[in-house]
Amino acid sequence: MANHTFDSLRLHRNYRLYFGGQAISQIGTWLQGAAQSWLVLELTHSAVDVGLVSFWQFVPFTLFGLLGGALSDRLDPRRTLIASQTAMGFLAAALAGFAWFHLSSLAIVYAIAAARGVVMIFNSPSLQRLMIRLVGREELANAISLNSGVNNATRIIGPGLAGLVIAAAGVSVCFALNAVSYAAVVLALVVMRSGEFSSVTQADTRMSMLRSVREGLAYARKTPSVLIPLIMLTVISITGINFSVLLPVLAAQTLHSGPEVFGLISSIFGLGAVLGALIAAALNRATWGMLLLSAGGYSLFQVLLAPQRALWLVLLSLVAVGICYTVYTSVTNAMVQLAAPDALQGRVAGLYSYVFLGTSPLGALFAGYLTEAGGTGLTFAAAGVIGLFVSALALVGLRRRTATA
Repeated sequence: MANHTFDSLRLHRNYRLYFGGQAISQIGTWLQGAAQSWLVLELTHSAVDVGLVSFWQFVPFTLFGLLGGALSDRLDPRRTLIASQTAMGFLAAALAGFAWFHLSSLAIVYAIAAARGVVMIFNSPSLQRLMIRLVGREELANAISLNSGVNNATRIIGPGLAGLVIAAAGVSVCFALNAVSYAAVVLALVVMRSGEFSSVTQADTRMSMLRSVREGLAYARKTPSVLIPLIMLTVISITGINFSVLLPVLAAQTLHSGPEVFGLISSIFGLGAVLGALIAAALNRATWGMLLLSAGGYSLFQVLLAPQRALWLVLLSLVAVGICYTVYTSVTNAMVQLAAPDALQGRVAGLYSYVFLGTSPLGALFAGYLTEAGGTGLTFAAAGVIGLFVSALALVGLRRRTATA
């Protein structure tokens, strides 16, 4: 089993390039995310305002993400990603400039977050579509897990480094480092060999955009291996995947600590997530059993995290939450992508991005207001209980479907 853990890296040069570029860029992304949350918390001391950053960043995707999936089936994913990654670099540089000259305000942070959200409309579904071209269907589940691994490995480095950089030099340096890091992904995309991409069937570009969107939604609705994971993900994303809101508040208000502890708990969560990614990559498959087990475990460990006030117990709980988080999201992503035919890849696989990112505004508001009312303990407990309920419903539904098949 373990021999398959790194198949995508071993077999595909283009994926190795992408993986390396992402490893650098994601460190910058986590630097910016941590610094941005800390900046807003310093400006307002409000969990609601921290949540509103995520709201403004993801609301464009909520409104127009489905069109982005339809567009990605018509556009070259590599060229689209080069443009979108470059744009994100410029936005990070702008935020660094405002912070450096002490011109930061909530309005500026919200505006740049919203602009980044517009870019994500093109970036996220194109990334999903590029992945299958980098490795093909056989290694897709493995590549998704490894991609989650690098994302969460950098979660260990990024927030921990952010805590140190914020304490030593301020948030502006975090934003500047993120701006520079996008060059790594752009360079990796530029030097890829087009002849080594897996061939895929192209979408019908004569179809109208609205009809194209409807075609993708119709396929998802009639395909259980797409519909059930996406319904679960919708609920769990809104209620239980809000760490950009909760972790800075957990450090500052629940644990009564500073940016160093914020960096530590973020990194420990990332450590668990890396372990989860390695488990998912080694298994190299996406099954209903793995989906339900990881979703239930993720929810259960959030319930156990809720009452903790001792730092060492918080750290242990976050490792377990992180492991289940990556296994769950990787399995969900792989199941949806593998169920999508080539011509619908951007639209159907893009639905994963749409649910995962498009529900973030509601999730940010849910976490912000619930935390404001009852602290992080209430929010983690509510998320865990709801997640367990949804997992149980999915299990019952699958058993009934199997019994009547």
